[in-house]
Amino acid sequence: MKENKLIEMKNKVEALTRISQHLLNEISQLKDLAVGTLETIKCMPDYDEAIQKLKDKVTKKPGETEEVDTNGKTFE
Repeated sequence: MKENKLIEMKNKVEALTRISQHLLNEISQLKDLAVGTLETIKCMPDYDEAIQKLKDKVTKKPGETEEVDTNGKTFE
C-alpha cells in the first residue's frame, strides 16, 4: 500500500477511537444520571405505593392490559 493510504487509514482509526471513547463517556454520564434520578424518585412521597401499582399493572392477565399507540394514547 502507498504511504498516503496508510496514513489516511491511521487517521481514520484514531478518529474512530476518539469517537468511541466519547460515546463511552456519554454512556457513563447517562448511567450516572439515571441512577441519580432513580434515587431522587425513591425519596419522593408515595414511591412505594406507585411501585406497587406498577407491579399490579404488570401482573394483570394478558387480556386485561391496555395497549398504547405511538402517540401515548391508550385503548383496549
